[in-house]
Amino acid sequence: MIRRLSPSFVLSISVLAGLALVAVFAPFVAPYSPAEIRAAPFGVPNAENLLGTDALGRDLLSRTIYGLRYTLGISTFVTVIACTLGVVLAIMAAVRKGWVDTMIGRAVDSIMAIPQIIFALIVLAVAGISLTTLVCTMIVLEATLFFRILRASAGDIAAMDFIEVARLRGEKLHWYIFREILPNLAPTLIAEFGIRFAYASLFISALSFLGVGIQPPDADLGGLVRENALAISIGRAAPLVPAFVIAAIAIAANGIVDWFVHKYSIRSELGQ
Repeated sequence: MIRRLSPSFVLSISVLAGLALVAVFAPFVAPYSPAEIRAAPFGVPNAENLLGTDALGRDLLSRTIYGLRYTLGISTFVTVIACTLGVVLAIMAAVRKGWVDTMIGRAVDSIMAIPQIIFALIVLAVAGISLTTLVCTMIVLEATLFFRILRASAGDIAAMDFIEVARLRGEKLHWYIFREILPNLAPTLIAEFGIRFAYASLFISALSFLGVGIQPPDADLGGLVRENALAISIGRAAPLVPAFVIAAIAIAANGIVDWFVHKYSIRSELGQ
């Protein structure tokens, strides 16, 4: 029997899909160029500038739409690459064990021993602030979190009887990795992917808010909050709009994850 979709899931996926479409078609959706100065700084919303203007007089709606491209684009790319790397390392450690497991585990522990925001600030200070350095740093940090969660689950699955039966039956390594371990790892992987995606969007926004993320004249949502923070003191809501979009991304991603986790929990209870 097909389980009815919950209203929270439908709302979450609709919000995330809508934001993704806006980001992809930003040149067609945004009313102006993100660099075009339209009016005085911190201008009030009007018919021409629906959300008002930013600290330099640029249309805030257009800046937010283009900033959404950076936030969603980087978060998606980082999460996909980090997930792939984390899965490969976790399964390798769980299957090979011994010195392979020890070396990977110690390397991950060394990275995770440093608070993530501090680690990112150190790397960006040493290597220089650039989009490549930023993305690579986020991938490393996200991959360690994927590995730590998936290694435990993969290890439990690799120790089960049906894996041993597959080995005794003469199945090759790649067979029981793709036919046994990965399918049983899917619920954990899906949940972790959604959580890490939400975290990546918050992390890139936090770095940009600190001034070490996307650099001007470009800006992601966190950078837009930083650029327009002074507007609050004069009663303008300019920085609240990109901040609200950041929150919407994180909440929507968590809503989707919650539905999938609950779905797999019900399946497990029913023995399906």
